[in-house]
Amino acid sequence: MAEFKITGTTRTEFGKGASRRARRDGFVPAVIYGHGEKPRHITLPAREIGIALKQANVLLDISIDGKNELTLPKAIVRDPLKQILEHIDLVLVRRGEKVVVSVPVHSIGEHDRDGILEHVHNTIDVRVDASAIPNFLEIDIEGMASGSSKYAADVKLPAGVELASDPKMIVVHVSEKSTAVVEEVVVAPAADGAAPAETAEAEKTDK
Repeated sequence: MAEFKITGTTRTEFGKGASRRARRDGFVPAVIYGHGEKPRHITLPAREIGIALKQANVLLDISIDGKNELTLPKAIVRDPLKQILEHIDLVLVRRGEKVVVSVPVHSIGEHDRDGILEHVHNTIDVRVDASAIPNFLEIDIEGMASGSSKYAADVKLPAGVELASDPKMIVVHVSEKSTAVVEEVVVAPAADGAAPAETAEAEKTDK
């Protein structure tokens, strides 16, 4: 897994105005909590934390006032339109400590081409050492037929990684391709060989 070292600054101002000023100056407000410790309110450099968060389940080694804190991002808030980082919740972890995290699942192999592969769940929850979280996990879809599914229990787990999701949770499913039905409209021939338009005109005249 990826691990980033980053320097944070203790926050001394709070509220929406202070948060806006921090973001304007290139910082992202954040809070660190966990292990029964009092929450610490900090700011992190927006550019560096933005790069770090491109990795799933990134481990952040944050230096604050001469002390290092090992953390995992727990909740990330972004502006819904601009996607700018607005706030981050970080949970304290310890090396060797088991944590439950969601890890992306990648499919490998070729399924039946008469079907369509559906990723019902793109991630599964696992219990793993906080400093050894895999970047992704794999599920083998080789030869899967239309109408078949594979479950969380079928995901390959490396040594030291335990499944935390329901083993019966569907991860991938191969559905049957829908067959388009084309309805053909048949126009009955007009009487005495007349064209349909001519027949309709004749009917109007008779009336």
